[in-house]
Amino acid sequence: MIKVQGITKKFKDFMAVDNVSFQVNEGDVLGLLGENGAGKTTILRMLATMLRPTSGTAEINGYDLLKQPDKVRGETGILFGGEVGVYDRLTARENIRYFAELNNMKKEKVDKRIDEISVMLGMSEYIDKRVGKFSRGMKQKVSIARSIVHNPNIMLFDEPTSGLDVTSSRIIHNFIRSCRDEGKIIIFSSHTMSEVEELCDRILIIHKGKVAAMGTTAELKSHFNNENLEDVFMELVGDKNEL
Repeated sequence: MIKVQGITKKFKDFMAVDNVSFQVNEGDVLGLLGENGAGKTTILRMLATMLRPTSGTAEINGYDLLKQPDKVRGETGILFGGEVGVYDRLTARENIRYFAELNNMKKEKVDKRIDEISVMLGMSEYIDKRVGKFSRGMKQKVSIARSIVHNPNIMLFDEPTSGLDVTSSRIIHNFIRSCRDEGKIIIFSSHTMSEVEELCDRILIIHKGKVAAMGTTAELKSHFNNENLEDVFMELVGDKNEL
């Protein structure tokens, strides 16, 4: 379980995240929606221990975010959109192995785990090739593999399909579904309404760092008396904000 309690992040005079609270249970996918700069990425970075909250905290599978950050990191995997950040001069296996070692995996278990993942993601033909000449979709598979090599119970996806074509996006969608089927906890941010409706059990709408609304797609549509999620979103954040 993830239980976020009044988490806040302030950068000098700018309040990026303002007293946000929510809970996500095992096997649930929570979607984060918000305009650019709403605080979605900041929330995910705090949960991943990449940023320290100004105030508030979170309990992640029984571990306190502030008091036990090492334990929290062992429970989480994070996948970003945009540039995937793989090391071009290394092979796919070497990229994944590096992150396995960062997560303190025993060396004798790493290659076996990498082989399992490469089969699961259809990477066996190029797992030992350098990634410099890989397609964007192939690199994203490497990025997925390194994020799950330590078999985390919690996955944080920050706009993972940003800039991807349909085929590569489908890889991400199928991966998210497989994580949910395994009972993992998933928080997923996106700018694509159809993607959120398709993948997420509940939706948290963030506006200017604050919680604007939260519920299932059906609950949000019913509450705002609107069958179009995008229209619900625009009613909450205002027409002048762009996705």
